Amino acid sequence: MTLAENRIGLIAGSGPFPILFAKKAAARGYEVFAAAFHHETDPALAGHVAAMEVLHLGQVGRLTRFFRKHGVQSAVMVGAIQKPRAASEIRPDIKALSLLAAVRKDTHDDRLLRAFARFLEKEGIIVRSSTFLLPELLARPGCWTRKKPSKKERSDILLGWQKAKAIGALDIGQCVVVENGSVLAVEAIDGTDATIKRGGGLGRGNAVVVKVCKPIQDFRFDVPAVGARTIEIMHECGGRVLIVEAGRSLVFDREEMVKLADQYGISIEALADMQEQSQKKQG
Repeated sequence: MTLAENRIGLIAGSGPFPILFAKKAAARGYEVFAAAFHHETDPALAGHVAAMEVLHLGQVGRLTRFFRKHGVQSAVMVGAIQKPRAASEIRPDIKALSLLAAVRKDTHDDRLLRAFARFLEKEGIIVRSSTFLLPELLARPGCWTRKKPSKKERSDILLGWQKAKAIGALDIGQCVVVENGSVLAVEAIDGTDATIKRGGGLGRGNAVVVKVCKPIQDFRFDVPAVGARTIEIMHECGGRVLIVEAGRSLVFDREEMVKLADQYGISIEALADMQEQSQKKQG
């Protein structure tokens, strides 16, 4: 690799993914330069990268200057960025304001992220898929646990898949909680964990959690992810089945997830082509 090819920018959100990415990139010979965010990024990331700049949301010019300073010509967006709880958390600079003006009132997550990616590319920074160094984290198809979903749960899985794809197409969320043929919760701004808690609280201890990709998923960002914490929350809230989309979802702590699920009597399964099955059933 040339010097430029040897360097990768990391736009780091919350969760374990940024550190996992940084470790894998370093093992593959990359120098990682991380743009982190206050109240989002794990400070421990600094120990796994060549340099890290901590920013407020909206400091787009500072982010691009940091990457240019270190000769970064490609970057990944990794980890979740929660929508700000207070106006003080956002400090938009001139570049950020011009970016927002370009998208006008269309502030759906995917469209904003695509606009941000286009902006970076105009600045000479190519945005790559967040999974390009970690394909092993993508969900493998099949049932991973001793307990398999029952026939009744299969019906809820299909309903949940249909509804999750529908809200994904509207860029609302990626997760739905279903029980006994009723939709208990739909993911919105509060995120997946809160959706599971809401749905589980309304159910009777047999909730099915379905988390899928949006119909037109941009793998440069916002790839659905689950981990051991997902199973812990399901156990606390009466979740009995977790469904993810095979090959299109990130899985953290897979061994720990399966161990916990077997301990709690929870099924985990990664599925594909549920839309096709849904259409056949409707036909």
